[in-house]
Amino acid sequence: MLLKIIGAIIVVWVAFAVLGLVFKVLGVLLVAAAVVTVGAIGYSAIKGGSNRKQIR
Repeated sequence: MLLKIIGAIIVVWVAFAVLGLVFKVLGVLLVAAAVVTVGAIGYSAIKGGSNRKQIR
């Protein structure tokens, strides 16, 4: 019985560790995506400033 309790505690601990790792990786990917998006918007604003035709 004691081994089942210890096993359940270890399983729960591993599950929380995996969830924490997933959220940490998702946070890093979210920051990287934000940086790439801001960079792409900045680049397109600088590169294509006067080449676009205006709507009249």
